[in-house]
Amino acid sequence: MAHKVTLIPGDGIGPEVTQAVVRILEATGVKWEWERYAAGAEAFEIFGEYIPGELYESIERNKVALKGPVTTPVGGGFKSINVTLRKKFDLYANFRPIKNLPGLETRYPGVDLIIVRENTEGEYVGLEHEVVPGVVESLKVITEKGSTRIAQFAFDYARKHGRKKIHSIHKANIMKLSDGLFLKCARKVAEGFPDVQYAEHIIDNTCMQLVMNPYQYDTLLLENLYGDIVSDLCAAFVGGLGLVPGANIGVDCAIFEAVHGSAPDIAGKDIANPTALLQSAVLMLHHLDETAAAEKVQKALETVYAERKTLTRDVGGHAGTSQFADAVLAAM
Repeated sequence: MAHKVTLIPGDGIGPEVTQAVVRILEATGVKWEWERYAAGAEAFEIFGEYIPGELYESIERNKVALKGPVTTPVGGGFKSINVTLRKKFDLYANFRPIKNLPGLETRYPGVDLIIVRENTEGEYVGLEHEVVPGVVESLKVITEKGSTRIAQFAFDYARKHGRKKIHSIHKANIMKLSDGLFLKCARKVAEGFPDVQYAEHIIDNTCMQLVMNPYQYDTLLLENLYGDIVSDLCAAFVGGLGLVPGANIGVDCAIFEAVHGSAPDIAGKDIANPTALLQSAVLMLHHLDETAAAEKVQKALETVYAERKTLTRDVGGHAGTSQFADAVLAAM
């Protein structure tokens, strides 16, 4: 039986990297039915909506989506497609594994971090309004429900996958009520997991500690805005956003996405690196219980990196997007 998946190629380099990843997924032996939809500026030109109603219906029906990068205007324009989809489907857990690829030299070899970010609350959701001209208010809302379920997600994952330590990252020394509630909920959940070490670090100190010694951390549990910043910081340890996967997971639905930008300056040139979306697709395969296929793709990807013969320009090679995909297919 085929897996029905909503496919959102995105814009900029999105269609190119998505095409490469779909080719690889279809060579795994797993059967797929793709429902393709535009989102963002392209969708508005076609449908008059940034997220067409049919796209919402497809995700509701399929419960799984694979998404390329979509441009988000800065300081104006339409709201982030990512944030809108997360709120619409209550995708409360943002999951980002940060791990080095073989053969790729970085300042921090051997990094193995898990970033678990609350995805639906806090100042990142954009609850803002202008009080009077020249005065804008941005609301940070933290709830017991939201804080408890993201902590539960992090500890469940840690136990299932043998992770030994979780740090809750906060600013409760200043935001005593909001961040204080987040910590209170995390501590309560931690009581049920004596096999997982629990600790707490203040967000600014965490950033310093990460840069000095990322190996002291295992799994980081963060509120929405802190998680957005720290997950990008940690991506730098392994080569940047073009290499790391991302997943947005809820009770009923999950969206797997490339977390990097749409890079319109190189769109259409067949030079973009599809690694981030491919590793996100590996997470999707695990989510769909296609473990053998997930391991097959991941092993092939790592083989290509280890051999260093067919890498894209951003990681020191000369291959194009399609050549890179060909190399992964050959390794499979």
